[in-house]
Amino acid sequence: MLFSVFMQLRTPLVKADTLHLPGLTLILTLAIGQPGIAQMAQQADQRPAAAPAVITLQEAIKRAQTSEPNFASSVANARVAALDKSIARAGLLPAARFNGQGLYVQPNGLREVGGEGVVNTNPKFVSADARPREYIAQGIIDESISLSGIAAVRRANAADAVAKAELEIARRGLVATVTGLYYGVGSADHKLAIAQQAAGEAADFTKLTSQREQAREAAHADTIKAQLQQQQRERELSDARLNADKARLELGVLLFSDPRTPYSISPSDAPAPLATREDFNQLAAKNNAELKSALATLNASSADVLTAQAAYLPTIGLNYTYGIDANEFASRGPLTPEGIRTHNLGYSAAVTVNLPVWDWLATEHKVKQSEIKRDAARVALTATQRRTIALLDETYSEAQAARTQLASLDYSVATAAESLRLTKLRYTGGEATVLEVVDAQSAYITAQNAREDGRVRYETALAQLQTLTGSM
Repeated sequence: MLFSVFMQLRTPLVKADTLHLPGLTLILTLAIGQPGIAQMAQQADQRPAAAPAVITLQEAIKRAQTSEPNFASSVANARVAALDKSIARAGLLPAARFNGQGLYVQPNGLREVGGEGVVNTNPKFVSADARPREYIAQGIIDESISLSGIAAVRRANAADAVAKAELEIARRGLVATVTGLYYGVGSADHKLAIAQQAAGEAADFTKLTSQREQAREAAHADTIKAQLQQQQRERELSDARLNADKARLELGVLLFSDPRTPYSISPSDAPAPLATREDFNQLAAKNNAELKSALATLNASSADVLTAQAAYLPTIGLNYTYGIDANEFASRGPLTPEGIRTHNLGYSAAVTVNLPVWDWLATEHKVKQSEIKRDAARVALTATQRRTIALLDETYSEAQAARTQLASLDYSVATAAESLRLTKLRYTGGEATVLEVVDAQSAYITAQNAREDGRVRYETALAQLQTLTGSM
């Protein structure tokens, strides 16, 4: 059969320009039959899928810093503030510029004979020079000296410090958020495993009660109670799976362009140790970003007061100009009737003094406005100091209590597991009721979930402590 098919298709295959060896291979494959294609498709399906990326906590923080919009805005503000500081410093330095101009005015018809018999025509506009053409090519250096320039530099330095402190606050807040979401994903996964284990335990217990009912060792009510318990555990499993998916999506929004990208996390098995309160107090005194921001804001307000007070003082302006402003675009002009050739290239210098005299108390009112804002910034600084002290103590107490309870939660899980095992043995021996078994199962599940919540509570409190002290 294969030979006959080949003989029928041999001529078209040889003569066709667009059908080559791949077409022949396809026809032969079809002639052989479908099993080869099915086997190839089955082999393609059996290829191992790419393993999901394993994300550590540090990598999650790094990824979140590139995609979180509030942090990106803080980064942009810090960069803009740094440029503003450079601009303010440049305002204290002389500025150089070039001024070039060519001017032509229509003549009015009057002519004058100049040196060397040159005939000059007068322009129609009297404001113009004696000739209708004028060329300007000058290099100019300007400098302005005033107290307001110095105040502007101080204001820009303070604003830069505020922007940097706000950037650090945003970074630490992002770290705390990512840490909470990261361990939240781990807790949701563990709770899903707990729910799966509980659903399996409930199914086994339902089977046990059915067997004892068939053996006339238990009442039908025990089987009904076990079935109700199994249905409840299946609903809890569905909710746990939903919560795990939500937690992964919440963290995936900060990690990937597509939040549905599969990934896995690798949290540490043992909780991190908790440093002493004195260590955190020393770190907070040095690295608290909120205090730095409030202090920088106070410095900016003080610079605003200096800027307002600068209006009382005079402003000195310096101007130096070098170049030409002549009727010919040349460094030397024509000969005069006396036989002297003029020089067009030269310089001029000017010093101006601007002394304020009277502005209807506008400057005084501006000074009062800036002083009011400075006093408010001073109050905000002291309030930030008090709030930081209180928040540090509250967070440390929270972390200490959560750390202390971790061992108790582990012990509760072990105790609940042992209680469930013994209660099931007693029920099998006819010494316990079905309600005791159900209560033991519920207690075991509650203890496991409480342990996961306690771990998240401790890690979140520790992350907040580290963000307050700048140690993360």
